[in-house]
Amino acid sequence: MLFDSLTVSILQKLILSVFLGALIGIEREIAHKSAGMRTHALVALGSALFTVAPALLSGPTIDPTRIAAQVVTGIGFLGAGIIFFDQSQSRVQGLTTAAGVWVAAAIGMAVGFGLMEVAVWTTLLTILVFLVLWPVEQRFIKRFAREERRELD
Repeated sequence: MLFDSLTVSILQKLILSVFLGALIGIEREIAHKSAGMRTHALVALGSALFTVAPALLSGPTIDPTRIAAQVVTGIGFLGAGIIFFDQSQSRVQGLTTAAGVWVAAAIGMAVGFGLMEVAVWTTLLTILVFLVLWPVEQRFIKRFAREERRELD
């Protein structure tokens, strides 16, 4: 037999994590951001793999939560590399993309731990945040801030 049931289960988790990460990355790709579909898919895949791998190594010193903590730390460094200050516009850029990468890692870990429903719902909520809150921010919040600045001038 080419694949046993454990291998199939792990492959299903890895494929689901790639799919969910790619879904998040689609919006970033459409918005022409630095981290798009491939980045989010790979982050989710890597997080899922780091989460699944300890399950294959049985022993008293293997603690999957320690691996998860290291994934969070590593993603923090990756996210920090995405964030930069644009001097020409005097503003910070990349925060939303970095947050998306961070969530993609969390989704990958959730899938790796077997929390498929949580991962799917989190993906849907993340896409909702990207698609719904962006127009709200553009129309209302930024318009209000511009009007407030005009009043101060």
